[in-house]
Amino acid sequence: MKKQAKKIPASPETQQEALKIARGTQRPGQTKEQTKLIAQGIQKGIQQYKIQHKAKSRELNKKLRHSSQNAPHTRLQDAARQTSVIYRQHWLPWLLLALTWLAIVVYIFFLDL
Repeated sequence: MKKQAKKIPASPETQQEALKIARGTQRPGQTKEQTKLIAQGIQKGIQQYKIQHKAKSRELNKKLRHSSQNAPHTRLQDAARQTSVIYRQHWLPWLLLALTWLAIVVYIFFLDL
């Protein structure tokens, strides 16, 4: 058997926000009853979003708690990975620097005479 979902009453802020959105999208010639029905639909959508957001938040908290229990092992592995990183520089910039200095020396001593 399915569990019956508890009907959560909407907060006044949610009701006001839904009514504000419904009035903002109101078409010319639309009756107040139609606007109220639209506001109720928007309110229901907001409630569903909040319920889904809470469920996702709970799942994320469970995963974080589970991963924090395994964290000491992963920290040691991360430390071992970080020590093995070796940075190498490319030789082209150093060659260009040397050629530039050589060109300056040639210009000053041989062409400035």
